Amino acid sequence: MTNTFYRIQLILLLVSCSIFAVAQKKELSQARSYIKSGKDYDKAEKLMVGLLADPENRKNEKIYTTLYDAITGQYIQANEKLYLKQAYDTAAFFNLTQRMYVTAQSLDSLDMQPDAKGRVKLDYRKSNAEQLNKLRPNLYYGGTYQVRREAYRKAFTYFDLYIDAARQPLFEGYHYLENDKLIPQAAYWATLCGFKLQDPKMTLKYSQLALTDKDKARFVLHYMCEAYRLQNNETEYLNTLNLGFKLFPSYPYFFPRLADYHKALGDNETVLKLADQGLKKHAGNSLFLLAKSIALLNMNRYDECIEVSRQMIAINKNQAEPYFNIATCYLNQALALEQKNEPRKYRAQLTKLYTDACPYMEKYRELVPSDRQRWGPALYRIYLHLNKGKQFEEIDRLMRNH
Repeated sequence: MTNTFYRIQLILLLVSCSIFAVAQKKELSQARSYIKSGKDYDKAEKLMVGLLADPENRKNEKIYTTLYDAITGQYIQANEKLYLKQAYDTAAFFNLTQRMYVTAQSLDSLDMQPDAKGRVKLDYRKSNAEQLNKLRPNLYYGGTYQVRREAYRKAFTYFDLYIDAARQPLFEGYHYLENDKLIPQAAYWATLCGFKLQDPKMTLKYSQLALTDKDKARFVLHYMCEAYRLQNNETEYLNTLNLGFKLFPSYPYFFPRLADYHKALGDNETVLKLADQGLKKHAGNSLFLLAKSIALLNMNRYDECIEVSRQMIAINKNQAEPYFNIATCYLNQALALEQKNEPRKYRAQLTKLYTDACPYMEKYRELVPSDRQRWGPALYRIYLHLNKGKQFEEIDRLMRNH
């Protein structure tokens, strides 16, 4: 009974395989007919894609060669329309090149498999590689086309395929990494796509290669920092910030984040050191001067802070922060004297400090009227000590109503 059951099962399996083989042969024949007719290339492609849905068929070279011919036929027709300036979907045109590449690489992986005697006979590589090498720019421009449309995920697939071809056996004779000057730019665009998608893996995949595009290296380091930040990889984030600041000190991304990081740790010495490094290369840079001013203020080095802040005002009198820093230096010095509890001894010094602080804090108020939390309490102290009744009443009223 059991043996009979297994024989029946085996017969059914053989029948099924036979029926499937016949169906496969029929679809291949139909697809070849479509291709031979010079029409319905899309129908031929659809038939082959349907066959490849079954993993068992992915070892069949005939299916891949037929699929490649079907896509190639569509490409030739599309190219003719573009040449004749007839209407055609640009995105679809680029996508045909992409499908040709994917299909040819799959076919090549089968083509390079050894036979029963261990021999490898490459039947398709040379002709396919020659054809696709000529179409290679379509991958690059297909990617940039999708970038302009802000279709970053689609764009990445083009650049990925463009760059990855350099390691594909199909193109081993072309040495793209050495000979193709567009690869660094393609790597940059791929990195940008990952950054726009906030996908760290995509961003970092070709980032090292993208850094060889010297014109874009500062942006690449920026994107890499953001990728490491999203990965919570603090070590690489800081290393890349430091490298970016070293190579491109004036680029606005690196220094502020380095300064904020060390400031949060209370490490004002490092902030000061970084600011001085920046100023050596870009003297008078307001960003570095501001960071230096704040670091000196936090380190209670008031005279130096006042000097740096005055430099900033001389460069740009409409910067608000240096006025606040100068006034705060004077107020902090006054507070230190007041804490000695000898008002008579230090009365003249205190009056001078409050007098010196007054115009700077008033100017800060003028420049940033909305920042009442900073200038309000400071002016309250100043007007109270200097007995400026009218001004004090106005500030007192503002503080009460806030």
